[in-house]
Formats: sequence, C-alpha cells, structure tokens
Amino acid sequence: MAKTDQTVLDLRIVIENPVIGVLHSLQAGDDTPLDPKRSREGEALVFVFPIRVGPGPKFLGHQVRREGPVRRFVYIRIGQLAGDPSSPCSRRMKIDFHDIAPELLDRAANEGAVIETTVSAPTRAARPPVRRRGRRDGASSRVDSFGDPLAAAPRN
Repeated sequence: MAKTDQTVLDLRIVIENPVIGVLHSLQAGDDTPLDPKRSREGEALVFVFPIRVGPGPKFLGHQVRREGPVRRFVYIRIGQLAGDPSSPCSRRMKIDFHDIAPELLDRAANEGAVIETTVSAPTRAARPPVRRRGRRDGASSRVDSFGDPLAAAPRN
C-alpha cells in the first residue's frame, strides 16, 4: 500500500489510577520501552503516538502490534518491562484499536483530532503476583487486556 493512501492520526492513551511510583511506557517497534513515565502522586499518565491508517481500515506504525489477520493493538509496559530492573512488577497491557469505527477515523482525519481512550490501571496489573491460599504453584490471575472504545478528542 502506497503511503499516499494512508492518513496519519494521533492516538492518546490516558491511564487513570496508575500504581504510584511504578514505571509505565509504550512498547517501541524494537520491543524496548518508549517514553517511560511514572505517577508520583496518583496522577494519570498520558501517552500520545502516531499511527497510519490505510483503506480497509488497515493500521500501521512503529507501536502497532498484530494478532491474527484483524486484531491491532499497542502494549503499555509496566515495571521491569518499562525499564525499571528494580521493580517487583513485570506486566504488559494490551490496548486494542482495530475496532475503531470508520466514521470516527474519518472525523479525526478531517478535523485534525486526536483519538483518545482512557483506561484504569487494574489494581493487580502493576503489582507482583500474589500467591493464593491452597495453590502450590503460586499462580495468580492478572488483567492485561483492554478493549475500551476510543473517542475523538481535540488536539492539545
């Protein structure tokens, strides 16, 4: 697909209630942390990055990850995966965007708007696994996927 058939849009991910003091970052194209930041007092963390959208729609870009023929998402890395080797946490969150309505993509492209989603950091996603009573293998449940709909927001 020719780049002339693609539109560049900005996506904004707002992480509400991040775990205080734990590093969060986008995952770069080479699987390394990108734009790491941490919440000092519980304030929201904001990540903005460009994607290219082609006919279909087809999503492309350095942070865009694929799973199967349709699913497209970005990773938010937490703790050790975000570049803090001393953190007891090591997690990733998937933020899906393959199901953004074409009308919303068109509106964002025509109005120069940013497409935004707000996710709440799950209470256990950035904390070390907790051993459950009665389980000898130390297994724990964790939340590492989000599929919140994205909404167009004005550029700031």
